[in-house]
Amino acid sequence: MPDRPRSRKSVWRRSPPPPEPPRSHPRTPAPQEPPPETGEVASVVQAVLYRDGVRVHAPATLAETYRALREQPAGMAWIGLARPTEAELHSLAAEFDLHPLAVEDAKEAHQRPKLERYGDTLFVVLRAARYLDAPEEIDFGELHVFVGPDFVITVRHGAAPDLSAVRRRMEESPDLLKLGPEAVLYAILDAVVDGYVPVVSGVQNDIDEIETEVFRGDPAVSRRIYELSREMVEFQRATRPLVGMLHGLMAGFSKYGTDEELQRYLRDVADHVTHTSERVDGFRQALTEILTVNATLVTQQQNAEMRALAEAGFEQNEEIKKISSWAAILFAPTLVGTIYGMNFEHMPELNWTFGYPFAIGLMGVVCVSLYLIFKRRDWL
Repeated sequence: MPDRPRSRKSVWRRSPPPPEPPRSHPRTPAPQEPPPETGEVASVVQAVLYRDGVRVHAPATLAETYRALREQPAGMAWIGLARPTEAELHSLAAEFDLHPLAVEDAKEAHQRPKLERYGDTLFVVLRAARYLDAPEEIDFGELHVFVGPDFVITVRHGAAPDLSAVRRRMEESPDLLKLGPEAVLYAILDAVVDGYVPVVSGVQNDIDEIETEVFRGDPAVSRRIYELSREMVEFQRATRPLVGMLHGLMAGFSKYGTDEELQRYLRDVADHVTHTSERVDGFRQALTEILTVNATLVTQQQNAEMRALAEAGFEQNEEIKKISSWAAILFAPTLVGTIYGMNFEHMPELNWTFGYPFAIGLMGVVCVSLYLIFKRRDWL
């Protein structure tokens, strides 16, 4: 119990400012409250006020949340939004004194994971991931978290992570929740990092399947390797910055008086994200090696096909040689017989006694000579 006041007086849990009237005037004018309420049905997922780790109120609108927080000076507001409107973000910025640069980043997705401190407010960008079994691909989401002395604001772009589960977990652990906004930040970080575990398992299965397809000679495997490699690049961009972010948080434990039990939890998250980052690096290296092996196997297959074509061409060429040789051998007697078959009256050999044997012998000599010539050249 003595530790509790010290932790709640850290930068994470500042005391509410004594002069309440000056703060209430800019918050309470009626003309400023309706704009945030107009779009809250679609984007405000849930806003809950907690006191000493216990839920005390669940306002329906941002304006009601502001009023409830002013009425509970020692309370903490946890506001969850999904793709909020610009008016809602400006309302939150005015109420909680959020830095304009952080608000500008929260309007749009596609931010790199980072942790920035603006005064007594932390702005954290996280890239969550989930594995989709049917298409066998990774779906990335983006989460922006504002952590102040008495509030936590989450701005979600995408389906992941499931912050409702995080909220239920924290509400079931009031001893952890009463540590304040930094405990909520830990729970969110832990949920994002835990969400990487099924993604890592799914990618490992994909790589095992790809290895089988590579050695099976599947022609579509190259495209699958390329697509998974691109996903691993995105996965690296989501996990690698988290290592530095968590080490930055741990470096400020003493300076900002972080609770010792919470320090242990954050170190555990840092260990998990380091392990995940190393696995992702290994996946990228493995995919690079698989792509190299696949290119080698494809080259070998192409060489084998070219060799088979060359052998087929060689065999065909040999057959053509044999056919041409026999055609030339048969053409010689045909030529002699054709000449002697001409019905001319004046031919010297027609009345010659040895004309017929000479013609037969000439045919035989020519055919044997051609056969010997072709045989010597390995045409026959």
